[in-house]
Amino acid sequence: MNGTDRTQLCQLNCNTMSFDISIQREPNGKVSNFFGVNPWHHDLLVIFCFCFIFDWISCSCTDGADMHFNPISFTRRLSTLIESHPSPSFIGSKIKSLAQQSQYAEALKLYSPANATKFTFPSILKACASLSNLCYGKIVHSSVLALGLRNDLYIANSLVNMYVRCGSLDDAVRVFDELAESRASIQDVTIWNSLIDGYFRYGNLGEGICKFGEMQLLGVRPDEYTLSILLGACDGLLGCMQGKQIHGYVVRNMFSGDNFLETALIDMYSSCGRPRDALVLFDNLVDRSNVVAWNVLISRLTENNLWEYSLRFYSLAKNENVDLVSATFSSALSACCCGGDMCFGRQVHCDVIKMGFHDDPYVSTATLTMYAKCGSVRDAECLFSQLEREIESWNAMISAYVSNGCVHDAMEVYNQMRASGTKPDSITLSNILTSCSMALLHNFGRSVHADLSKRPIQKNVATQSSLLTMYSKCGNIEDANLVFSCMTERDVVAWGSMISGFCQNGKYEEALDLYKEMKNDGINLDSNIMASVLDACAGLEKISLGKAIHGSVVKSGLASDTFVSSSLIDMYSKCGLPDRAAVLFSNTPHKNLVTWNSMMSCYSRNYLPELSINLFSQIMEQGKNPDSVSITTVLAAISSLASLLKGKTVHGYLVRQEILWDLQVENGLIDMYIKSGCINYAEQIFQKMPQRNLVTWNSMMSGYGNNGDYLKPIQLFEEMRILGIAPDKVTFRSLISSCRHSGLVEEGLKLFDLMKEGCQIEPEIEDYVNIIDLLGRAGRLDDAYRFIESMSVVPDRSVWLCLLSACRIHKNVELGEVAASNLLRMEPDTGSNYVQLLNLYGEAELQDQAAQLRASMKEKGLRKSPGCSWIELRDRVDVFYSGGSSTQSTGDICNTLTNLNRNMGKIVVDDTCIEAF
Repeated sequence: MNGTDRTQLCQLNCNTMSFDISIQREPNGKVSNFFGVNPWHHDLLVIFCFCFIFDWISCSCTDGADMHFNPISFTRRLSTLIESHPSPSFIGSKIKSLAQQSQYAEALKLYSPANATKFTFPSILKACASLSNLCYGKIVHSSVLALGLRNDLYIANSLVNMYVRCGSLDDAVRVFDELAESRASIQDVTIWNSLIDGYFRYGNLGEGICKFGEMQLLGVRPDEYTLSILLGACDGLLGCMQGKQIHGYVVRNMFSGDNFLETALIDMYSSCGRPRDALVLFDNLVDRSNVVAWNVLISRLTENNLWEYSLRFYSLAKNENVDLVSATFSSALSACCCGGDMCFGRQVHCDVIKMGFHDDPYVSTATLTMYAKCGSVRDAECLFSQLEREIESWNAMISAYVSNGCVHDAMEVYNQMRASGTKPDSITLSNILTSCSMALLHNFGRSVHADLSKRPIQKNVATQSSLLTMYSKCGNIEDANLVFSCMTERDVVAWGSMISGFCQNGKYEEALDLYKEMKNDGINLDSNIMASVLDACAGLEKISLGKAIHGSVVKSGLASDTFVSSSLIDMYSKCGLPDRAAVLFSNTPHKNLVTWNSMMSCYSRNYLPELSINLFSQIMEQGKNPDSVSITTVLAAISSLASLLKGKTVHGYLVRQEILWDLQVENGLIDMYIKSGCINYAEQIFQKMPQRNLVTWNSMMSGYGNNGDYLKPIQLFEEMRILGIAPDKVTFRSLISSCRHSGLVEEGLKLFDLMKEGCQIEPEIEDYVNIIDLLGRAGRLDDAYRFIESMSVVPDRSVWLCLLSACRIHKNVELGEVAASNLLRMEPDTGSNYVQLLNLYGEAELQDQAAQLRASMKEKGLRKSPGCSWIELRDRVDVFYSGGSSTQSTGDICNTLTNLNRNMGKIVVDDTCIEAF
């Protein structure tokens, strides 16, 4: 044959059997007709033909038959084939048996187009659907077409179901439409159910409803499975009102009493947030032995935060002798996780062992997770050591360590898993990436990313979201953004991870831009995203935008979400509106500990420490247990008041309740004792700490300096450097401050140079002021002035005020006037600036200049803000202002002083008593 022929012929001669394939081609090479079928079947039939040919070739190779290759024919003996191969009916029965036993891969291996019959296809298509093997499913479909079985109802329904479960809805619709055109079996409800399920499965609500209406118009009556499909769509697509209408249809058409439908109705009401209606339905069940209904109720009650009721129904199911299955135990253990009830969880674990479900992988994994969520890592480890090491158990143990902050243990289990030859899946890698995020293991995270890039699971949305979070937490927002931009599919978690990453790295404008892009794309926002957006508003102090988003939160129904309400409180707090935050807090119906902590932090941040301390007392009155954040927040409030008695009370509470201390709590206690003047208590805590971070060292150095021990910070600094802890700018401020108080000028200047040159820390205004004060106290005013002139930043008020104070101490009027002129030029309306210069003139006995300055202050109406001091007595703090009577006890104090003066005037001092004393 030459290339110009319009017909190419391939003929297979098998002794008495021949099979001819004719392909009509146009001159341009396009196929014009292929067995007289429509163009959609061309690819499927080509696949079938070649599979058929090569199957026969492989058979001939096994029996040693003669095979002659030429452009036209292949020859073999048919009798040899019959002798060496079992009958198609036997193979069909074997495939059906394997599919029934869920051995789908073995069923596919046994299948061949040469031995397929109409009874083989439903089972083999079921195997393709279960394995989501679309490619093999299309090969089987080609065999169906070649054998002329496309109008067989049972096979057509299997094809629709296979395409739906393999994600090819268009092919499923095409099969259905071809069947409808033939008018063969359109009255059968089964194939309608398969297609409607496909539409709802992939979110095509409108098309699914239209098919349901079309089915009824054609006189096809919905059955129980049809109604169950519709009820399953009520959760996210149809809604509760439509679910009630379907419930009414069930009652009117006498479907009541069907176990399948009753379970679907219980599931629908529970998933729509109406557990009361679900309980009413459950109480009216005809068959209370239906374990599926029990499982649905126990699971859905937990999802509705009614975990205590879930555990009650689990106990009730045991008492009514219901045959419990693995799903029952898994649901009960999930309820224990939700409520943190490890005691009941242990009881369920005992039931699992008694009833022989301890080897079930789902139950054992759920038990391990329960122990982990309840904080008992040791019990989780013990259970893990007894399990067969499947991927589920590995993942559960890694997740247990991650959820309890045991990052390095999680890494060790991950390495053991890889050494055992078990390949990690997307869940494993998501947990490991979370570990990298927690421990800021950027390099390890990058190596995991490199492994991912070699495998198909790199395109998994959950894994990519974990990569985003890892890069964001490690401060590499550029790589996070690159991962996000390369994602072909983005779910709401991925968007939330990217917005949160921008906020964590101070990129608030970018976070808000991404939020606007989400809204424009019509993506539904969840509570995590709204909380991140509110953080961005707080970071930019855009209160008007924050209020607008608050309005959006209310409209979307997320205002009752405790996570969102906590973020709103935090946003108003950072924008300096504690009153609005307080109103929002009081209107929050269900306050969790995060909400209380946010409000405490709000008061503390806005200089209302007393209210913050009062809230801490209310937390305990509400029966809640304060966590480390609560303790740290209240200690910060107490430190600002230097209220030693309250601080000791909190410390005693920690000891009595045996609350585990973390690093933040210990640092908070050290800071509280230092600011209350009890450096010895702070030192005792410091010495007993098993772990110290830079904040700990900085607090102690600052504390020693503030309490007069100026040499101790330098000793601590040397210890810190020996341990390899890198100092920051706070460290150097504390050290230089100690040097200026102890007169160690040269040491202070060396530390300043070490900060700039050795540690590459750029000095800020506060650091420059430290050096100016160091030089000023030593009387080196000219050096201080030259230092100001050499500054790389523009001097502000604090710089000139520090120099002016030093000039006043050393009575350097000329340089003091220079400092004062710069100071008054910056802030001409601040009374305290004039007072410093006035004191300089007074102490230098320059009365004329002092008089002129007083007149200028009086003309401008300026006065100095009074100084204040306070004292704590009997759980109460009184503040006293210079020249004022601002406290409620002023009258009592004045009366007491008057009485003391009067009594002292009456006392006759005996000289002999004085000498004896």
